[in-house]
Amino acid sequence: MEDSLAELAELAQSAGLEVVATLTQRMKHPHSGTYVGKGKLRELRRLRDPTVDTVIFDTELTPRQNRNIEQYLDGKVRVCDRTMLILDIFSQRARTAEGQLQVEMAQLEYQLPRLSRMWTHLDRTAGGGGAGGQVKGMGEKQIEIDKRLLRDRIQFLKKKLDKVKTHRMLYRDRRKETPVPVVSLVGYTNAGKSSLLNALTAADVYAEDQLFATLDPTTRRFPLPNGKDVLVTDTVGFIQNLPTELVAAFRATLEEIVDSTMLVHVVDISSPLAGAQVAAVDTVLKELGASDIPRVTVWNKSDASIASGKDPEALAEEARSRGAVVTSATTGFGIDSLVHALQDTLVRVALVRVEIDVPYDVGGVIGEVRKAGVVESETYWQGGTRVVAHVPSATARRLAHLAVTDSSPRLEDLEAAAEEGEPQWSREDEEAFLAMMLEEEEEEASA
Repeated sequence: MEDSLAELAELAQSAGLEVVATLTQRMKHPHSGTYVGKGKLRELRRLRDPTVDTVIFDTELTPRQNRNIEQYLDGKVRVCDRTMLILDIFSQRARTAEGQLQVEMAQLEYQLPRLSRMWTHLDRTAGGGGAGGQVKGMGEKQIEIDKRLLRDRIQFLKKKLDKVKTHRMLYRDRRKETPVPVVSLVGYTNAGKSSLLNALTAADVYAEDQLFATLDPTTRRFPLPNGKDVLVTDTVGFIQNLPTELVAAFRATLEEIVDSTMLVHVVDISSPLAGAQVAAVDTVLKELGASDIPRVTVWNKSDASIASGKDPEALAEEARSRGAVVTSATTGFGIDSLVHALQDTLVRVALVRVEIDVPYDVGGVIGEVRKAGVVESETYWQGGTRVVAHVPSATARRLAHLAVTDSSPRLEDLEAAAEEGEPQWSREDEEAFLAMMLEEEEEEASA
């Protein structure tokens, strides 16, 4: 409970609020009408003063509970639950047009069933006058008009977000045609994803020590030591009890994670709640269908962990036993180790090993292989170029017709011949060479 309230306080500070008091209550079941008991409400009212303008509950209140609490507090303070607070933060931080659409959509979906507590002009509109000035009815309630307007706005936003989703799908299809691996940084909010992106790619992404500092995804190109380029994407952070409205509104953005070649799960190892945060991220990834994507785990903020008393050698040993990489995006510690871990994982898990013979007249295939994957070796012989490489599975399928067969010369023989300076000739090569020579002689004779 204390840890959850501490996180709620961080959320409040991220929203620009100052926390002046914290109240808790032990109950078997939440009160159906006011969530907390009447005694706690009286205590809350006694704490009220002119400087207090907001009360935040660490849960999602029902519309009835929210309305009753506001009435008990004489409507002089704003009653806010955890979901509304997160939506407010997202509303402040969204910068792109797409992000603003997504946040507005989530806010309207959340507000619709709670509209009755947000309006004071809930009188009925005048009824229509009939013949002789007779009134036909009481008319429509103002709240019904407001709800209809909200529904119309929601439908409008859904259409625009559908267009955004279609655009993203076309973008992903084009990206698949140019097979550059995509590495997505995922993790709990404030785990240091944006700082890690800056450390890897020298990007200038906004990064602060606060929850949900950045919302809009940012992508940068990053060259690995073996010459292979990858796209590194910073994604929106996760949090426990992430509002379902946000997950639905941001689905088009979150689906980018599903199409990633590899995930980098960034963990704030200095947090005492690191285990619970990892579990929360795993839950969201499972809901998105991204739990099977190859992953590299990064224990970030090691400098803060060591400063709090953690033994560096013990931290490194624990990380090795769990297959994690220890880094500090602030100091740059462990960034080289992370880069090599990305490269090794990309070659081992995300790419397929191929061994092909590329004829000289289709040498452009080698350029495709170099662009799409990682070349292990190239051996030249009279039949073409023997290429051993690691490429995406889609590229491997396209190159299947060039794959080395049992009847092809062995790579060891080709390498040995190349060292001796003698080309390897098969019977088929000799026949092809003679046919080429005869064709050239016939062309000279006809000329």
